[in-house]
Amino acid sequence: MDLKQFLQVMRRRWRSVIAMIVVAVAVAGAAIYIQTPQYESKARVFLSVDFTNLTDAYSAQAFLSQRAASYADIAESSELADRVIDALNLQETAEDLSSHINAEVIEGTVLIEITVTDGDARQAQTIADEVTKQFTDYITEIETPDNSAGVSQVKANVTNPASYEPDQVSPDVVLYIIVSVIIGLMLGIALAIARDLLDRTIRTAENVADLTEAPVLASVAFDPDIRSAPLLTDLGGFAARTEAFRLLRTNLQFIDLDHKARVLVVTSAVPGEGKTMTGTNLAVALAQTGRSVLIIDADLRRPRVASGLGLDPAIGLTTALVGKTDISDAIQVHEPSGLHVLASGAKPPNPTEILQARVTQDLIKRLRQSYDTVIIDAPPLLPVADASVLSTLADGVILVIRHGRTTRDQVSEALTRLGQVGGRLYGVVVNMVAKRAIGSYYYYYYEETAPVPRRKATGDETKSKK
Repeated sequence: MDLKQFLQVMRRRWRSVIAMIVVAVAVAGAAIYIQTPQYESKARVFLSVDFTNLTDAYSAQAFLSQRAASYADIAESSELADRVIDALNLQETAEDLSSHINAEVIEGTVLIEITVTDGDARQAQTIADEVTKQFTDYITEIETPDNSAGVSQVKANVTNPASYEPDQVSPDVVLYIIVSVIIGLMLGIALAIARDLLDRTIRTAENVADLTEAPVLASVAFDPDIRSAPLLTDLGGFAARTEAFRLLRTNLQFIDLDHKARVLVVTSAVPGEGKTMTGTNLAVALAQTGRSVLIIDADLRRPRVASGLGLDPAIGLTTALVGKTDISDAIQVHEPSGLHVLASGAKPPNPTEILQARVTQDLIKRLRQSYDTVIIDAPPLLPVADASVLSTLADGVILVIRHGRTTRDQVSEALTRLGQVGGRLYGVVVNMVAKRAIGSYYYYYYEETAPVPRRKATGDETKSKK
């Protein structure tokens, strides 16, 4: 995955990244909430040895340097903790108290820094003060020889009394938040990449190109107002959806220059892809150019063309096929666009058999001669065989795919069914595309139709032409 692909994944999956950051910060917040705030108090003790001459001074320095670490361990010992507990009458064990005491030798010195942590800042200072007192007394005690006059050879003096620090040292809220954001970002990126790798839905033109050589004819952006304004006649001339169908109309002209398509089947792989509205608006867009256009509602199971155009669906294809009405009487006109409409008619018990009948084939042939373009709204390819049957009567098929919902497996199976009956796929229309992803389908047109750049003529070539 290169940088461009990575950025595309992040653009598509940014919600996953944000979600993981929010979760990580929430976990950090919970961890901060359940922890008891800890405060520190620090004190310093200076160690010294009596010496009588310069030679003894060097010996004393070496002596203290060797034993300073041992003195620091004594400050953290259970014995010293017991003395502090007795002195302050604390309600905790020596092990618990010693775990809150930390003593370190400051590098290059004979200073020992004692740090005490507690849930109360004042209590931490009180305990640190008592620890240093007991520590100095204990050092004097253990360093006093039994055969001497009771004078310790090592002296421990408090140079920095126990400090009072009102700011908590643990948990570190800023550090927790920064670390949680970093962890959440890393997990979010990993989740986004994993979701993208596992995502089998159609999201880019490359996804379509991996499945078929047929071009992406248009990408129609998701429009939240489609329920209130489903038709192009309900929109302004510069609406995004209007422009998308103009592009579809234009691209259809260049599919096959040798054999002009007169009959087109509009279908999808599965229901819910928006193929009826796509076929209807394509027919409206073609009719707006002054052509004679007929749309046939051949989805005999779930007919929606006539109702979408505000026409009567009761009289149409099936009533004409059985001879109850003449085909000219069954065709209605959508006045705002001038589009001719052949509704589905009464629902039959055997739609596939009706579409396979010779009388249906003859009817399509007659209508082909009567109109510049005939659009057939067919059922989805995967649930039933109707669309496969109709594809054999048409010049080509337009497959409608729903962005981010139709899977590659569904498209692949739909293309297989078309291939089995010899249906010709003219192209793909990607429907309900998120606005942030609409550009991911455009490159297909530009790369296919971009003119070859002209080389600038040199001076000699210009003279030769003259």
